[in-house]
Amino acid sequence: MSTPEEEFYTEERWENWLDRLRDEDIDPEEEDSARLLLNLQDDVAIAVAKILTAYEDGEIDRETAIEELTDIREVVLDEPDIEDEETLILVDGVQTSLVCVFFSAEQYLAEGVATDAQITDYVEAAADAEDEEDLDRALGLAAAAGTRVIDGDDLDISVTEEFEYGLVTEWVNGLDSLQTALADPEVIDEEE
Repeated sequence: MSTPEEEFYTEERWENWLDRLRDEDIDPEEEDSARLLLNLQDDVAIAVAKILTAYEDGEIDRETAIEELTDIREVVLDEPDIEDEETLILVDGVQTSLVCVFFSAEQYLAEGVATDAQITDYVEAAADAEDEEDLDRALGLAAAAGTRVIDGDDLDISVTEEFEYGLVTEWVNGLDSLQTALADPEVIDEEE
């Protein structure tokens, strides 16, 4: 039961995405560039969703699921080897969004669903914590919202429209990718 038949995500896959970013003139204002960055983020979120689904379906145990998440997190959050400063900043934004995806999945596997508040309450409390520069608390609260996403709650990202742009808005963006991935875990072709 605890050995997955497939690898959920590989370093090679991540590097293939980074190669595409290195090869293209990335402009986040341009639709193709924005789509490429979103596909990169969604691709990782899909891998996380597949791990969570495999765990829920009893195909892998909790320990294996956590190990798989750790492996992906180490690949994805590692400092990328990209010389172009603007591209590096854009990849960093994707990585920042994915931080909360990983923390949410790990919290869900370790502790289950956060049930002390509604999903939007967690997000709003995370934004308040960020305003107070308590980033650890902000991430914990955003991850609590993420456990609710994993459990099937709907996260309306318009809740962030009133927030000043920052880490919480990035994290909610990542949770939106996770929500989409859990609803429709279709693999994104790296060549798209």
